[in-house]
Amino acid sequence: MTLPVTPAAIRDAYARIAPHIRRTPVFEAASPADPARPVSLKLEFLQHAGSFKPRGAFNNLLSLSPPPAGVATASGGNHGAAVAYAAGKLGVKARIFVPEIAAPVKIAKIKASGAEVVVKGATYFDALALCEAYVAESGALSIHAYDSARTIEGQGTVGLEWEEDLARLALPKLDTVVVAVGGGGLVAGVAAWFAGRVKVVAVEPEGSRALHAALAAGRAVDVPVKSIAADSLGARRVGDLVYEIAREAVAESVLVPDEAIRDAQKALWRDFCIIAEPGGAATYASLMSGAYRPAADERVGVLLCGGNADLATLAPELC
Repeated sequence: MTLPVTPAAIRDAYARIAPHIRRTPVFEAASPADPARPVSLKLEFLQHAGSFKPRGAFNNLLSLSPPPAGVATASGGNHGAAVAYAAGKLGVKARIFVPEIAAPVKIAKIKASGAEVVVKGATYFDALALCEAYVAESGALSIHAYDSARTIEGQGTVGLEWEEDLARLALPKLDTVVVAVGGGGLVAGVAAWFAGRVKVVAVEPEGSRALHAALAAGRAVDVPVKSIAADSLGARRVGDLVYEIAREAVAESVLVPDEAIRDAQKALWRDFCIIAEPGGAATYASLMSGAYRPAADERVGVLLCGGNADLATLAPELC
């Protein structure tokens, strides 16, 4: 399988970013689809800034040479927090554009890292337009949240790390991994790493299905976005590079309703004391709800990708 992002490029990215990121743990647990069978949970919500995003952020900043104007990005929140964190650690100026739907906890993380944050626009794509105008005016380096080879390479290191740690712990190899999708940088990176050796299942909310729609249409298309996970899985359209990888290396695309995502958040808290944001719980929801039904002998990995939940909103649901 020949893809525009290769396992070799992902391995190079990991060597580059490893000193700056956390090697997040894997954890064996009973499957919510079948308690008699285990699943492998990758606890990526324990990453710096609360999601997988610093992997791609550091790979961009360490691969490129930011100008005096620094870097700029648009984000639903997690990518912005990651770029702000990476820029702060590397001494680079950053301006982050987020839409008004961004969770307060994510905006607070951006500010805590010392970046300038601009909260404006109803959706991610509104924030992206503002970011692009600023980049054109200022000369700042733009770091795309998902449709960039360097971003995808960085996110693909999740798969590399997961596979290495299962071998180190003498745990069985994975047959399948389920990965949440917003713009698609994470699923593209994981799919590029496994490159057909492991089945990759993409999971999206029913109300935010950019990749699902693209795979059905045979091209990237615009979709409406309305979901409790919209601040992290709310891209209106997947990127062209993401689609190019996904059409070759993503085996299946499934959708989960918001109610199932909320149920998964409750179950993760009840069973493991894990606080997951809606986007981070979507993969677990795919098994709980039956949106994805593994075969009886299928060894499944579940990527829990984000933990930046709004506790003020979530706490009453968990209690």
